[in-house]
Amino acid sequence: MNKLTLLLATILFTSTLTYAQKYMTKSGTIKFSSETPMEKIEAYNRQVNSALDFSTGSFVFKVLIVGFEFKKAMMQEHFNENYMESEKFPNSSFVGKIANIKDVNLGKDGMYKVVAEGDLSVHGVTNKVKINGTLEVNGGNVIGTATFEVAPKEYNITIPKAVIKNISEAIQVDVNISLNKLGN
Repeated sequence: MNKLTLLLATILFTSTLTYAQKYMTKSGTIKFSSETPMEKIEAYNRQVNSALDFSTGSFVFKVLIVGFEFKKAMMQEHFNENYMESEKFPNSSFVGKIANIKDVNLGKDGMYKVVAEGDLSVHGVTNKVKINGTLEVNGGNVIGTATFEVAPKEYNITIPKAVIKNISEAIQVDVNISLNKLGN
């Protein structure tokens, strides 16, 4: 059992607190985009697993790399085979906490600014990150969003010189997750 699965299981099943504080999804969305004067590249992944424990702020997400879909099949093939090496590094993940989780009131509808701090693992490399986002509480439902940048070189992703001008140095990542309360 890998560390992320063990952590997710620990967060979800070993706490003595009630389910009312635990939320998860298996259908979040991550979009990434790169735009240069030469080319615009976008891909979507709608298979994002995520869990949030409001009692502790513990937050994890995991995404299957081959789940990213491109408009052009050739881009998708190059992404998986050449850049992300999806067979060798099949997942990316975040394991951390919402630092200011106490600012979010599950009993009051509204938009709450949050800060996630933790370890982002991409292409076999893990870096500490701090990501600003929002949690929207609406009728007991929770929607999380964040936009941040990832530099391929910080995760040992090599871009061939022949296409280096086609890919920006920082890739924009947009996360959107609708978290469902466990136990319902």
